[in-house]
Amino acid sequence: SPFPNSGFVPSLFDSPAERYVKARQSVQRFTLVQLGKCCSDMESDLPRYVVHSYNFFLFPSTLGIRDVEFTLSASSIQFLSHYGFDFNKFLKDGIPYMNEVQEKILRQHLLAGTWKVCSNADRDVLKKAIDEVTSWIAAAKEEDTMILQDLNGYHMLDIQLVLRQALENVWTEPLGDNKVKVKKVSPEHRQLLENSSYDHCQKKLILLSARGFTNLFQILVRAKKPLVGHNMLMDLMHLHDKFYRPLPESYEEFKRNIHNLFPVIIDTKTVTKYVQKKCLFPRVSSLFEAYAVLCSSSLNPKGPPCPVIALASGCSRYAEKKFPHEAGYDAFLCGSVLLMSAHLLLCRSTDDAAGADPSFSQYLTVLAEHVNKVNFIRGGVSSINFSGEDAPCRHPPALVVHVRGWAGLTERQIYQEFKAHCSFDMRRLSKNQFILLSNKYKHVRLLLRDYRHHPHLQVSVYRRWRHSPSVNCLLQ
Repeated sequence: SPFPNSGFVPSLFDSPAERYVKARQSVQRFTLVQLGKCCSDMESDLPRYVVHSYNFFLFPSTLGIRDVEFTLSASSIQFLSHYGFDFNKFLKDGIPYMNEVQEKILRQHLLAGTWKVCSNADRDVLKKAIDEVTSWIAAAKEEDTMILQDLNGYHMLDIQLVLRQALENVWTEPLGDNKVKVKKVSPEHRQLLENSSYDHCQKKLILLSARGFTNLFQILVRAKKPLVGHNMLMDLMHLHDKFYRPLPESYEEFKRNIHNLFPVIIDTKTVTKYVQKKCLFPRVSSLFEAYAVLCSSSLNPKGPPCPVIALASGCSRYAEKKFPHEAGYDAFLCGSVLLMSAHLLLCRSTDDAAGADPSFSQYLTVLAEHVNKVNFIRGGVSSINFSGEDAPCRHPPALVVHVRGWAGLTERQIYQEFKAHCSFDMRRLSKNQFILLSNKYKHVRLLLRDYRHHPHLQVSVYRRWRHSPSVNCLLQ
């Protein structure tokens, strides 16, 4: 499957709307564990792009009244482990996030005072802290303080809210190094502190903390900069579902929402597929392979050199070593592939189109026909157009298999019969007919040739007017 561990299998029969329904179910089941962001700026005094690459570990927000559930697949865990994924960092230090619906629910409960802890593990930590404070406060005098230690993540906030809710004569303040200071105060002094601007448990600060990475997502949306990804349909669906709103049922509504959030989207998979045809680019299947080929000088030996891409100070980790499948590293590769592909296309377009130091606006011009076209893997269209109609895919003609004298033949048996010959997708057309789709013309020719005289299976090119059950019913 081109979508390993996603929970669904794509088909050449899939329309964009059908694929969206499949992918939507997958996105709703799984969580994000890591997100990479790479931004670059062109230095004014030097012809080079300075790259800032970041790698974020994410974990769903646990603050509120509902515990988030998600699925993990064993093969995904093995894959991530093989590439050195830090599961402790994901679980202990993952940055929280929430979408607009989850934020609205949390805000309502904060305002109504019905906020509560939903995690059993958190409850154990909180119970221990409350026991310590209640034992201490009985003998403590006003202005006495104590320190709660070894807290992490939301425990810092949860403990303060729970203690303030349970005891009217305490005040809490967060300290560094995962500590919280608890102070015994009079109810009058407590009221003054609650109304001060120094309170770290103000509702707006709680919401800011609970939003976590969503704050950065909202900044990216407001910036309206070009959003670049590689094979990015699933990425866009996760961004929508996790940071904006739950994915809508309507495919067209999803497209409109994404276009409103990010008016300029560039999928480097779409771009490199075009470069393969235009510039005799070697056929590659992965982002890492595309980067390696574009870094070679053989593609454009006579043209101006590719733009210099330099990692900023403090972001040099990826300059010293490769980290395949780490989100921040993949983001760096993605941005580099975009710049190098655009440079190659610009140099090939006209002799004088590119000067010694092309600007990014020139790159965007040469990429214009690929803007908002996101690659569609193995399906009924070649790409999804987020700013217009999707373009149909030019597949080889469909084939019809007519079964004679082989009673009770199942789809699985048909699949096993043809599996040794070619790769295809299949659907039952009628009781004794099956329709086959392949994305390679040579496979279609092979089946038509090899099954010309088969005693039980007649293979022919699908003709709607002849083979469609609905058309036949109408004619009859």
